[in-house]
Amino acid sequence: MTVSAMLFLGAVLLTLVLTVIAAQYLKLQLSRSRYPPGPTPLPIIGSLWTLKFELRHETLMQLAKTYGNTFTLWLGQTPAIVLNGCQAIRYTLVTHSEEMAGRPATPTFERLSRGKGVVFSSGQTWKQQRRFCLMTLRNLGLGKTPIERRIQEEVQNLVESLASNKGKAMDPAPILTHSVASVISAVVFGHRFSSGDKGFHQFIKGTNSAARLLGSMWARLFDAFPWLMQHLPGPHQTVFKLIDFQSRFVKEEIEKHRENGIPEEPQDFIDFYLTQLAKGSDDATSTFDQDNLMYLVIELFGAGMETTTSTLLWALLYMMTQPDIQEKVQKELDAVLDESQAIQYEDRKRLPYTNAVIHEIHRYCNIQGIGIFRQVLKEVSLLGYTIEKGTIVIPNLPSAMNDPEYWKTPDQFNPANFLDKEGQFVTTEAFLPFSAGHRMCLGEQLARPEIFIFFTSLLRGFTFRIPERVVDINMDYMPGSILKPYPYKICAIPR
Repeated sequence: MTVSAMLFLGAVLLTLVLTVIAAQYLKLQLSRSRYPPGPTPLPIIGSLWTLKFELRHETLMQLAKTYGNTFTLWLGQTPAIVLNGCQAIRYTLVTHSEEMAGRPATPTFERLSRGKGVVFSSGQTWKQQRRFCLMTLRNLGLGKTPIERRIQEEVQNLVESLASNKGKAMDPAPILTHSVASVISAVVFGHRFSSGDKGFHQFIKGTNSAARLLGSMWARLFDAFPWLMQHLPGPHQTVFKLIDFQSRFVKEEIEKHRENGIPEEPQDFIDFYLTQLAKGSDDATSTFDQDNLMYLVIELFGAGMETTTSTLLWALLYMMTQPDIQEKVQKELDAVLDESQAIQYEDRKRLPYTNAVIHEIHRYCNIQGIGIFRQVLKEVSLLGYTIEKGTIVIPNLPSAMNDPEYWKTPDQFNPANFLDKEGQFVTTEAFLPFSAGHRMCLGEQLARPEIFIFFTSLLRGFTFRIPERVVDINMDYMPGSILKPYPYKICAIPR
């Protein structure tokens, strides 16, 4: 081929590429008119350029100042409606709970769960599996005395371990993670794992890594360009390998349960599910199978471990850096509780200041980050717009927890946000740490008593201080779908 012919062919190809890009751009601009306003989308990457390919709640709150509390982002070529502020979020997720109960089959969600389980599933699978989970968790004692006993046992082990450290500087994350993981492990697997179990640590690592991936640039890129990203190296490939390890880990536990036989009275979640499978079903729409069991176990473990551990790590960090608040909590605990008795969730009603501090940790630390994407199940009129079936909706939950219309000091850590003039505990509808509507977090029934009992037991037993010679403490969060504090060291001084 001659040089002139090559130049001609190159010019033709360039013209074709530019024509396709121009056509996509015009198509995007025409499509925008059907949705709320938002940043101008570009061909291929949509609005991702305005986010620097990361979904951070602060960025969305800034965009809301320009485009309003309901605006549109384009994730590549896919539009997504963003909700900011308590009113927009509650109106959409609660008033239109049925229509907002879907979950988009994004490439990342599909790779993490294959459409199984509860967190990322939709339709009949979601309905049947969620109903079974709620019923089984109640049977296992969530929200009742039996689960509190398990929490108390783990707290006692934790307190003894911390006491043995004799106030030396330490990273609280490993020991706290194992204690919290042991609670959900007992619920799901029927037993706890030793702190030296390498397989269990790898299982926990998979949960942590998946949470980081969902809030990262890599998930946005994988969703926008799955055909390319599945072949490229990166952190997403490491996470997918860890998820595959989790699947094998859970399958081995399921097989152990089968080998031991299903007891007449099921003792854990796997027992209950295997009992359900043994019954069989003539229902052609039944979604009960081993794959759903496997992904449910992974999801329940993540919901019961990652969020609670992160909340407690923030709690200790803020008690360490705000000793006046820590002292007020300890004085209330000492005045109200009998130190010879184990703390119960019911005690919160007699501890208004302590309860306010715990709720303020939930509110201010915003561990959930941006809520998991929803999908509209049928056309709905939403805040002045007609939203088509299949549209993605992104509830920016931290924006409700920072809504100035509902909080005394939205941008400051202040327990008074949950106290009235008489010092009694109060809350508002803007408090949404577990989301809202039909997709509320399954782990709420476990997380609330667990966080309360862990927090109060630790504050009753120890005073938490900044280690000597530590001057600079990072109070920012690590990016991810669960917003954890950066690693820090703490001194737990026995009281």
